[in-house]
Amino acid sequence: MTNVAQILNELADREAIKECLYRYCRGIDRRDADILRTAYWPDAIDTHLSFKGNIEEFIAWAMPMMKTMTNHQHHVTNVIINLDGATAKVESYFWSCVVQGTDGRYDRIGGGRYLDRFERRDGEWRIIERYVMSDWFRQFEDGCDYANAVGTPTEAVGKGNSQDLSYTWLGIV
Repeated sequence: MTNVAQILNELADREAIKECLYRYCRGIDRRDADILRTAYWPDAIDTHLSFKGNIEEFIAWAMPMMKTMTNHQHHVTNVIINLDGATAKVESYFWSCVVQGTDGRYDRIGGGRYLDRFERRDGEWRIIERYVMSDWFRQFEDGCDYANAVGTPTEAVGKGNSQDLSYTWLGIV
């Protein structure tokens, strides 16, 4: 018979790993380096398409690029977690939707997978190693201006920074 406490611990570990993946998406989409750091251990290595380096190098590489995008969202789906004590290997499918630039704007959607190795330290799960796999993308040269949709109130338009309503909604500020 399986121990109920063991099952509950495993479920809690799986949920903590998923929460970490969601923090990554929130950090990158809100261009919030502090939130992004909470998804990685300080000694983590990220191999992100053409980039490979530690978390601080990743932030220095990614943030200027993300700031050229007027809107973007990352969505994580199909999370497969192989737990092994205080480590886990995880495959997460993702969608990325991007509105790029202010002049000559275009939209880009893409899908791929995050291949992550997680470690649990002092009861907390974070990424220690990441490989980003790009499976497909499509670019649309005639991008839309979603933020100016008819009837959209200003406060309902998402912002890629701490001025986004979600910060006060979630009590982050």
